[in-house]
Amino acid sequence: MPEIVNSPPDFDRKTAWRALWALVIGFFMILLDTTIVSTAMPAIMKSLDADISGILWINSAYLLTFAVPLLITGRLGDRFGPRNIYLIGLLIFALASLWCGLSDSLASLTIARAVQGLGAAMISPQAMTLITRLFPYQHRGAAMGLWGAVAGIATLLGPLAGGLLVDSVGWEWIFFINLPIAVLSFIMLLKFVPRLAPQAHSFDWVGVALSALAMFALVFGIQEGDSTNWEPFIGPLSSWHMIVLGVALFAVFIWWQSKTSKEPLVPLRLFKVRNFSLANVAITCMGLTISTMALPMVFFLQNVRGLTPTQSALMISPMAIVAIFIAPVLGKTVNRFNPRTLAVPGFFLIGTATVAYALMMHSDIALWTLLIPSAVQGIGSAMIWPSLSLAATKNLTPRDAGAGSGIYNTTRQIGSVLGSALIAVMMEARVSTEILKVQTQGPTAIPEATAVGLGQALLLPGFVAIAAILVVAFLNVPEKKKVS
Repeated sequence: MPEIVNSPPDFDRKTAWRALWALVIGFFMILLDTTIVSTAMPAIMKSLDADISGILWINSAYLLTFAVPLLITGRLGDRFGPRNIYLIGLLIFALASLWCGLSDSLASLTIARAVQGLGAAMISPQAMTLITRLFPYQHRGAAMGLWGAVAGIATLLGPLAGGLLVDSVGWEWIFFINLPIAVLSFIMLLKFVPRLAPQAHSFDWVGVALSALAMFALVFGIQEGDSTNWEPFIGPLSSWHMIVLGVALFAVFIWWQSKTSKEPLVPLRLFKVRNFSLANVAITCMGLTISTMALPMVFFLQNVRGLTPTQSALMISPMAIVAIFIAPVLGKTVNRFNPRTLAVPGFFLIGTATVAYALMMHSDIALWTLLIPSAVQGIGSAMIWPSLSLAATKNLTPRDAGAGSGIYNTTRQIGSVLGSALIAVMMEARVSTEILKVQTQGPTAIPEATAVGLGQALLLPGFVAIAAILVVAFLNVPEKKKVS
């Protein structure tokens, strides 16, 4: 069993890299599950005799229970050891995956997905905490490069894996596939990940309650917005009521964090560090971009061009393939540069490539030409993940690693939730508008109208990524001074 260690400068390169490889297997699994369900939804709807509003909750339940506890689970890792919390989360996630695959009703599957999300929330912050505590800054760039590559690749490979499994062995296997991955990760964690010395923390239970309620209200409101067409304040618990309540509770939470005499759940002093604050804003934009770009592309390829789920996933696979090869190379050098050196061109590439893809979405477009912007998106993604992760963690002490990781993962997940809700609204609104314009021209005009409408929806993640350039342009060379 690995021994208890403190943190750098007690750096053992071999130990740290073995631990990192053990961590990224589980991290890859939970991020894969964020997107893998999308291509399986039609098959699940047919199998469980569900309607569209019910089937959307399969993804919403996972995102909800993933996002809400992140601030808390990051601090639990500090208090009880990130390795222990990671292992518990991995066990919960694996058992919930088995439950998902065995579910024979929509209600059972939705509850199982919610439990899956809870396991993912326990795993996600611990990976970044362990990297921060195992790798000193001069060695952290390569580690963050691998961590960032895994984050990007898992998000992009989800639709591909889902398509292949649904077409070959059935939708249940998008969940069963997690079991051998989880077993491998569990064994590697026990063998290679050291038990880091816990950080002594008092627990801010008022902050825990306020943050959990605020996150639940905000995320639930966003998730429900599309099902009610964002109608203002309809019913006692409309999406807008929940969003306003969430924002108000967040304001109370921030006030409490600034006034509490106990150790706060979110040390607000971390936001005095420019890079940490800007990296959190930028990763929110990246979360929104990544979570929204694939859906219009997949709908265009399947519904307009008639490709199968596997074929459509292969069409967007250049993003992942390029990132696989580029991200580790960039990670080895990222800590030598100002964080904006990679982040600015990264957001420019992914943003402009997404806009280009949107403008190319016509019913008669040569499919091979769409591989080009997809590959460019992969280059941009590979540049962004390690540079933002490194900028966010540079000034985190071992004591603040859990809190900082929880904040960073929470903002990324909020971006993903926002994106999931907004892209559904954009797709429905733009496609309906374009079809209305051509309804007098007969059914032959509908495919082109659908393609144009989906392309207009895809402009959302493109413009968000371009706007993020204004944020990352102000990243500076990290100071050597630690946050105190």
